[in-house]
Amino acid sequence: MSIKQLLIEANAIQLGVKEQDWQRVITLAAQPLVTQGYIEASYCQAVINNTLAHGAYYVFDEGIAIPHARPECGVIKDCFSLVVLDQPIAFQGSEKADIVILFGATSSDDHIEAGLRAIVEWLDNPQTMAKLRAATQRQQVVEIL
Repeated sequence: MSIKQLLIEANAIQLGVKEQDWQRVITLAAQPLVTQGYIEASYCQAVINNTLAHGAYYVFDEGIAIPHARPECGVIKDCFSLVVLDQPIAFQGSEKADIVILFGATSSDDHIEAGLRAIVEWLDNPQTMAKLRAATQRQQVVEIL
């Protein structure tokens, strides 16, 4: 299943989010995945703890953050969640990001690897990044992806 299909299935696209606290952004990104049964509620705290312990190594210069934790931290099914912030924020002293893609993987399988490859392609395409940032409706994001 593609990242697009996983986002749609989990109802996990949030746009124009007004939040300045990186921990709350991670919680917001995790919420639809918890609600839909993709991750346990503890996964969110594991991502936050991982960031506190190791820094926000998952933030890229292009303004995209891909927070995650290990599969055993509460992943039930492979999943992705997309949050587009109205203003970029720093994650634990990192560069600022305004596109946040939280993911959970049950293992390093092809589905997650394909999803991460798709994200890397977005990073390499300034037009796609600009369209994602400008999107105001979920359907626009679906069409972009």
